[in-house]
Amino acid sequence: MAGRVEGIYISAERGELPEPVESVRALAGRGLEGNRYFFERDAPPGVALTLIAAEAVEAMEREHGISIEPRESRRNVVTSGIDVNELVGKRFRVGDVECRGVQLCEPCTTLEAMTTQGVIKGLAHRGGLNADILSDGQIGVGDAVVADD
Repeated sequence: MAGRVEGIYISAERGELPEPVESVRALAGRGLEGNRYFFERDAPPGVALTLIAAEAVEAMEREHGISIEPRESRRNVVTSGIDVNELVGKRFRVGDVECRGVQLCEPCTTLEAMTTQGVIKGLAHRGGLNADILSDGQIGVGDAVVADD
């Protein structure tokens, strides 16, 4: 199972729309530099990195008529070609960064309030993945996303 990074988005402050970046430094157990969920040490499980499949955003538009920009999902990394739901409980790599999927990142009322009505239903069970960062490295647009065997 392999995919690729289509976009990277970070925001320094709560409530800000995440901004696109070409690459970002990921630090094990801490998060993404410049992101509001970056910790001096010991990030809580599943908070360091969030991912969503571009296909999920496209399916929401196709099936529910709800269109949002991928960055409006408030996830850090937008992927294509890989089912991020399948990464729960597994190790995987984003570029040269080793990660572990912790749990699904289900859409919430806050996300719906920041976007449009129906987003919760449209992204239910495909709203992304919360993950831990296990090794330091750089993540860039175009990098491979590969599940470890």
